Amino acid sequence: MQLSRLLRSEEARQTLDLTLRLTQRSVSSEFKGTTLGRLWSFINPLATIAIFALIFGVVFRGGVVPGRNSGIDSFALWIGIGVLSWTFFSSGIMSSMNALVDNSGLLTKVYFPRQVLIYSAVLSLAVDFAFELVVLTIIAMIMGGPGVLLMLPALVVVTLLAGMFAVGLGLILSIATVYFRDLGHLWQIFNQIWMYASGVVFPLTMVNNVQNDLFDKGWQINGGPIPLTTILRLNPAETFLEAFRSCLYDFALPSLPVSLACLVWAVVVLSVGLSFFRRHSASIVEEL
Repeated sequence: MQLSRLLRSEEARQTLDLTLRLTQRSVSSEFKGTTLGRLWSFINPLATIAIFALIFGVVFRGGVVPGRNSGIDSFALWIGIGVLSWTFFSSGIMSSMNALVDNSGLLTKVYFPRQVLIYSAVLSLAVDFAFELVVLTIIAMIMGGPGVLLMLPALVVVTLLAGMFAVGLGLILSIATVYFRDLGHLWQIFNQIWMYASGVVFPLTMVNNVQNDLFDKGWQINGGPIPLTTILRLNPAETFLEAFRSCLYDFALPSLPVSLACLVWAVVVLSVGLSFFRRHSASIVEEL
């Protein structure tokens, strides 16, 4: 029993050490050779916010209600929070699901805990996302005051839970991608649909208005409106985006239902992902 515990603790230490090393290598090489270097981590989110605000705020005349505690009335910031949070969320899943196939040469030559490829893929993106959160926090503080600083602990927790969800789903999809290589291409299509079904570029009030309009036109279920808003809230990505926006736009803690939903999604998906990966990872080398 004691030997078993020592082996598990040693494997955990090796997993953590290798994860951090791979993450450090990925982060340090990301802007290697560029003139501005890490400054791109601040420039990119600003450009993203400006582009999406122009397209959906000016061209399509999008708008949102002011933040509850912040009083901020900025569609640019609102959509920026959604787009950057979604990018971290979806990119973490995409990167981790391809991690085993992309490193097939290494996996067939050297043995190491295979899950570190998924961990480091999400963790390196979390480092980039941290810089983007700094940009969003500064903008929110300029627009709404220093109250956003009180939300930083909650913001860290939400980011951690979103990362756990991405890792869990990535563990499952990475195994599936080894056996079904077309999954990566299919996921890219699904990912585009998922983005627009997650409220990234439109508020729930707009969905509620569409729901009421359809009801007025006779689209009903058991005498009531089609529950589009309820269906959208079942989407884990929408739940995490709502939590990020509560912290950075409303300067408020996520509501209890949203907080519990984030926690449940993260813990359940990560637990299932770890179990699934342990069961199937030993046989993937033959397929690579």
